[in-house]
Amino acid sequence: MTAPNRLAQETSPYLRQHQDNPVDWYPWGPEAFAAATAADRPILLSVGYSACHWCHVMAHECFEDAEVAAVMNRLFVNVKVDREERPDVDAVYMEAVQAMTGRGGWPMTVFLTPEGKPFFGGTYFPRTQFLQLLAGVDDVWRTRRGELAKNVDALMEAVNRSAALEPAKAVPGVAEMNAVLKGLAGSFDREWGGFGPAPKFPNSMNLELMLRAAVLGNSAGARQVVETTLDAMAAGGIHDHLGGGFARYSVDAEWLVPHFEKMLYDQALVARLYVRAGCALGIERYARVAEEIIEYVLRDLRRPEGGFASAQDADSLDDQGRSREGAFYVWTPAQVLAVLGPELGAAAIEWYEITEEGNFEGANILSRRRHRGVLDRPPEIEQARARLLAARAERPVPALDDKVLTEWNGLMLATLAEAAAAHQRADWLAAAIANAEFLVEHLRRPDGGWYRSWQRDGGARHAALAADCAALVDGFTRLAEASGQRRWLEAARECADHLLDRFWDVDKGGLFTTAEDGERLIVRQKELLDNATPSANSIAANALYRLAALTGEMRYSHQADQILQLLASMIPKAAAAFGHLLVAVDLRRVGLTEIAVVGDRPDLVAAIQTRYLPNAVLAWGEPYDSPLWASRTDGFAYVCRDYACQAPQDSVDGLLAQLAVPTGPMSAPS
Repeated sequence: MTAPNRLAQETSPYLRQHQDNPVDWYPWGPEAFAAATAADRPILLSVGYSACHWCHVMAHECFEDAEVAAVMNRLFVNVKVDREERPDVDAVYMEAVQAMTGRGGWPMTVFLTPEGKPFFGGTYFPRTQFLQLLAGVDDVWRTRRGELAKNVDALMEAVNRSAALEPAKAVPGVAEMNAVLKGLAGSFDREWGGFGPAPKFPNSMNLELMLRAAVLGNSAGARQVVETTLDAMAAGGIHDHLGGGFARYSVDAEWLVPHFEKMLYDQALVARLYVRAGCALGIERYARVAEEIIEYVLRDLRRPEGGFASAQDADSLDDQGRSREGAFYVWTPAQVLAVLGPELGAAAIEWYEITEEGNFEGANILSRRRHRGVLDRPPEIEQARARLLAARAERPVPALDDKVLTEWNGLMLATLAEAAAAHQRADWLAAAIANAEFLVEHLRRPDGGWYRSWQRDGGARHAALAADCAALVDGFTRLAEASGQRRWLEAARECADHLLDRFWDVDKGGLFTTAEDGERLIVRQKELLDNATPSANSIAANALYRLAALTGEMRYSHQADQILQLLASMIPKAAAAFGHLLVAVDLRRVGLTEIAVVGDRPDLVAAIQTRYLPNAVLAWGEPYDSPLWASRTDGFAYVCRDYACQAPQDSVDGLLAQLAVPTGPMSAPS
């Protein structure tokens, strides 16, 4: 066995996964670039993350192989990056790979000059192809280096495009929203929901935009898109029917077979979508899906200090001790019967559509695909679920990436706060407050700035990026609304001021990914597109509009307007990549209404918060220190005129119906 390499000194669980590789890995930093310059060798940059199945596959095939490692060590300076710790590094070189190959993904392999400029790259390479690639790159570097200059110049232009974007004169509006909605409707899978063919991702941000069209635009077509997709996702194997939570994506069109990794950001975004759909559409089963996602996060991802871990791995050990994707989650009929006995076992086998032949490598991913929309478990199935969950906990558990990321915790904080108010769950609100207190205590720098990542055995490290700060503004703002505690409004304001002071482009508007005093990469990019997570700029636009309403400081909405202007020209070119930004566009379009709540009316307070989700903006006068569903006296609230109740049903509804927005101008997808 080889001695641990330099990655043994890192805190990232992903980097530590590679500390025993025979590859002479460097972490990202000046030491690696100095070594490449001194040896006149190219850098081989490998980027991945701990829960990634194909990252594990390439590691086993290539990085753990002595022959492959010997070639890598002889010809290159090898650098490993955790994309979750350093999404700024990942984004620069992913842009280059996408320019070269037309696609991206992880693991990502990129070859750089000693100055860090990319000249070739790709994603996953099997062993034989990888060895051929290493020899080919070395040959070009030694014998035809002059030809690489053309590649370098073209790729440098590609990775710098976001910073060169010019703002439009006006903010986007209804026309842009309708164009995107029409495009999404055109790619909608009418049978199984979602957009486009397999693989399928939850696509929460575009579904949120579609939900707005369903409610504000009174669109039956948009409602069909939302309900079909949410029902199919909840019924499929992408949804963990025993433990709650969602995997990152499904490899098939029917949402059955996922890559089994569970990411914190997906739990935050998918739970938020189900909370909002449950409230806005009045569908109780969506509320239960959201509740089980949140319970999964609180049970399996919450760290003792109050932060939330990043992810659970796709792979785990099977009953032969072999690492296998999905081993933790799948069942045979015999395994179910062994836990539950014949009568209860038979009921569970029927409920979860388990067969002898299985649906995944001879075993079964639990699903309800033949019974979409029927999620209410009868008592015997609830009993079976609890017993199967307890039995599953005795299996080898997938590895936990326990680093706490500021951005993803900010997303989860916002969801927890919103869900706590919508479901009137004081325990969720307490968890949200504990999470916010953890972030302030452990990830805020003495100078008022922030760190991106925290590990129990390594503390906080890596300067926060724009997405970290934007997510914090949103999370703190939502927590101020849900808790009635003024300190979280002040935290949101302070974080917003830091974000706009250190990351803002004073020439063209919008937020750079890195702070002005942060590490200088080969370019200073802007994160513009919504991808697996919303972009820094779209999170900021939504958060700043809400903060402006809460504080009365219109400078925040003015800068949100500039973000919309910056991205306006890009929306037609990549319509599916701006769902969260267009939510901000519609938030601006709809506007705000002030509602005065006078006297002891907790019923009205609760109704306002529930019926106006997901865009309630609530600010209370004194006392400013208790949950929204508690009794209030002489309070006042700013409530966004979104998702208003559709018809009066009782005295509370009658009051709210007077404030309901008329049918919005967004068109209905056909």
